[in-house]
Amino acid sequence: MIHSILDNDLYKFTMQMAVLELFPTVTAEYRFINRGDQKFTNEFVYELNNIINTEITELQLTEEEHKWLSENCPYFTATYLEYLKNFRFRPEEVSISLNESNGINIQIKGPWHSTILWEIVLMSTISELYFDMIETDWKSEHSISTITHAYRNLIEDMGNKLKLSNCILSEFGTRRRRSFELQDNVIDVLKGFSICSGTSNVHLAQKYNLKPIGTIGHEWIMGNSALVGLRNANKFAFENWVKVYKGNLGIALTDTFGSDAFFNNFDGKLARIYDGVRHDSGKPLEFVDRAIEHYKSLGIDPTQKVVVFSDSLDADKAIKIKKYCDERIKCSFGIGTSLTNNPEFFREEPPLNIVIKLHKVNDIPVVKLSDSGEKATGDRDALRVANYIFGVKGLDEE
Repeated sequence: MIHSILDNDLYKFTMQMAVLELFPTVTAEYRFINRGDQKFTNEFVYELNNIINTEITELQLTEEEHKWLSENCPYFTATYLEYLKNFRFRPEEVSISLNESNGINIQIKGPWHSTILWEIVLMSTISELYFDMIETDWKSEHSISTITHAYRNLIEDMGNKLKLSNCILSEFGTRRRRSFELQDNVIDVLKGFSICSGTSNVHLAQKYNLKPIGTIGHEWIMGNSALVGLRNANKFAFENWVKVYKGNLGIALTDTFGSDAFFNNFDGKLARIYDGVRHDSGKPLEFVDRAIEHYKSLGIDPTQKVVVFSDSLDADKAIKIKKYCDERIKCSFGIGTSLTNNPEFFREEPPLNIVIKLHKVNDIPVVKLSDSGEKATGDRDALRVANYIFGVKGLDEE
């Protein structure tokens, strides 16, 4: 189900290089979270473990992939590419079990620079395996070729709709795709649209000669919060990123501890170095106003900056946001699940709402607060402390 070691999101590799450079001895623990109520089986767990222990552990960077990365991702150092060439997934870092309510418990534990690549690989495998073993009606009623043809038409319609509004989009759908083949067809359709700026999937970017897209995930800021300091974690994390990438990959993720905490740390120096910011939770139109106001307060022309939107987008949401941004600030859109596992197309068997989040760094609990309360993750006591430090809630408030 995973077709290459590069069948993963770019930001996992960029963060891996940063971890190797700045935090090479740090350990990490990740946890799987299912926000839905889907049930799994012992057979599912067995097959998932089998894929981990056979297919995934055999993945390795080819000479062709090494050459392509060196030519198309100049921010990767020769030292890192040599590391990646020798990298192998270690199945002993992952433990999986079925719990009493037929959910699955997954823990990933080991060196941060090693465990960091598991998240997307496991999530896409879980999603594809679920729709291959448990909810299978979607492919039993029609042939796969019929489904693929109809789905390509859906993506074509979405592309035309976005093109009319000049919405620049990147495909972000690896983690919750219904299948690799479906995602491959999505990219095959989107590559013909001038508004498609690339894909987060490095393997498919190589296959279709597209730009690989991605910078920083929440875990970079979460990890820095434990290793450097919680109250100003955003500042530390983004300054550390500049140490590694020297101004490249300059999109700052805003909602790890809520956008208030982010903007308090996003000073004039960082706001000038970074090309823009990414919105991943909360109300997008309010965020546009907040970002514009912040740039203006620092004497920066907001029309020269960009907001990348990536929170549960579809074509209609993107078009609405684009109209709101027009002539005020640049914008682009990272669209994921609605491209690779569209909930309207698969209405009877909607996509899984799953995440894998960093849980501890060097045995220190880390949290994500978000601008949407339902997205908060982490140890209960650690969440209470973080909410208190960032002024979200009192220590005794639920």
